[in-house]
Amino acid sequence: MASSNVIGDYKINLTEEEIDRKFNKERTDIHLVSEDFEGYQTLADGDKKALAHLVKGAYHINDVFLRLDHHKNIELRDLLIQHSKDNPLAAKTLRFFNSFNGVEGLDGIRTEPIELFEGVKGADGRAFYPEGLEFVEFKQVLLKLLDKGEKDKVQKILSNRSVVIRDEVDGLKAIDYIDAYSEEFAKAADEFEKAAKVITNKDFAKYLELQAEAFRVADPEIDCKADLIWAELQDTELELTVGREDYNDRFTPKIFEDEELKTRLAEEMITVQSKDDIEIRVGLVNKRGTDLILSFKEHMKDIAKLMPLQDKYSQAIIDSGELKQTMVDVDLVYLSGDYRALRGSITTAQNLPNDDKLAVIRGGGRRNCYHRQVRMSYDKGRQQKIMEQLVDESLHKYFDKEAEHLFVIGHENGHSLGPDDSYKSGLGVYRHTIEENKANIVSISFIDYYRDRGIIDDEMLKKVYVTWAIRHFLQSKPHETKPHRVADLMELNYFTERGAFSWDEQGKLFVDCDKVSKVAREMLEDLVSIQLSKDAEKAKAFIDKYAIWGERYENIVRVYKELGVKNYKELVHPLATRLLHEITSN
Repeated sequence: MASSNVIGDYKINLTEEEIDRKFNKERTDIHLVSEDFEGYQTLADGDKKALAHLVKGAYHINDVFLRLDHHKNIELRDLLIQHSKDNPLAAKTLRFFNSFNGVEGLDGIRTEPIELFEGVKGADGRAFYPEGLEFVEFKQVLLKLLDKGEKDKVQKILSNRSVVIRDEVDGLKAIDYIDAYSEEFAKAADEFEKAAKVITNKDFAKYLELQAEAFRVADPEIDCKADLIWAELQDTELELTVGREDYNDRFTPKIFEDEELKTRLAEEMITVQSKDDIEIRVGLVNKRGTDLILSFKEHMKDIAKLMPLQDKYSQAIIDSGELKQTMVDVDLVYLSGDYRALRGSITTAQNLPNDDKLAVIRGGGRRNCYHRQVRMSYDKGRQQKIMEQLVDESLHKYFDKEAEHLFVIGHENGHSLGPDDSYKSGLGVYRHTIEENKANIVSISFIDYYRDRGIIDDEMLKKVYVTWAIRHFLQSKPHETKPHRVADLMELNYFTERGAFSWDEQGKLFVDCDKVSKVAREMLEDLVSIQLSKDAEKAKAFIDKYAIWGERYENIVRVYKELGVKNYKELVHPLATRLLHEITSN
């Protein structure tokens, strides 16, 4: 007998058979750190206790993300939990929900999201804004407030850390997310304070105390103080990242497409900030992997001087007396918030804080974190079959996951190079695509710099070029909300147009390694020029020109489908599960 697809007032969109086919047969498991992992076993007792508190704090913050992501996330998650004991369809849908970390998500194949419940769709403004708010009404409210001289209210509405709700007097008003979700933030703060009391690293303890305070008091100044310390934590056993990024807000950037509103806000000197999601990474710092990454750090100032048009803007990385960039390779224990929203992809590394954060604006440093378990999760046999059908045979020997890691190091460093956020923000909804494209191309433009200095050899240089080219293979036409994937498509077309990539009659890729660096530097100059222009239309025109989908890429999709696409992901975190048992059993 089939399970009921109606729970409460909602209808589940998928059948058990569909979920089995999608989520079970097409799923890749990403295994995080287990209890017998050597890096955990060798921790001091105080650090083990601290790790448990960090995981529990991250667990509480996940509810904040769910509330920011969709107005019905919490309600429907709890409904699935309630019915999962006696309804197999509800139980399977709950696993799907936990994978997406929400009621809907892209799967990396289709251009439209998979919606778990009938009629429950994601919005451009997620849950940062009221349900049903249209841009026309939004614009009218802002202009009316400006006409009344309520500049401060408008700035709060356009803060990256506010939740906007309806208001009987003004139409809309903003609440800082710390105040809006004070219960969840307070629970996380309690755990961070407990961790600070037992952790062995005193600088880390100070960071945790400040981060706990930042979760209790709605004040970006406290965030700034915490970020400044976090970005300097180079020699630690544990990793805790509180990420605040604005990739998912597709509503606020529409301001840059409206000349009247954009001009009025500029005249009032109001800063337009897209809304931040929140996420937490908890892990163990891998010393050996970190040493490799740090070997690239000492050259970043020299590479900054090689950036195109660098005489037209100031690069903090050059101007500062000391390079303020810590870097760590992390064995992942637990992910929460947007980090665990596996909607078609999962990040392999990050460079934070972003340009718009106070700590960076005031000259603070950044921290690069690399995710070991993510980059090591791939099927070697399947990868070989993909290359046999899509890559010139002479290049097969150059595919290498370590080479991909070197590219990613360059990508994350690339975010610290070039024009700052005062330029990028002017590109509106296109800023992230251009920035991710730029970071990719910074990496591939200057990897030969490391060859020339003997850090890598000619063989590894070719491996980086070829592996980077192959990682562009897309399993579907990329959705506009996925800037990394749109950037991949743009690069495929740009490098093909200029002869660094070519395709034979069977659709197999060939990479001319002698041309890659030259073409990359040409594209990098184009991208930096666009950022310097602050012109959203110029960014759109460049994206439209190179994000072209065609038969060649449909052939790649066909090959992936024939090999059995595994486009859904599930996190397996045994150590964190044990540490969380006390919470999840209550």
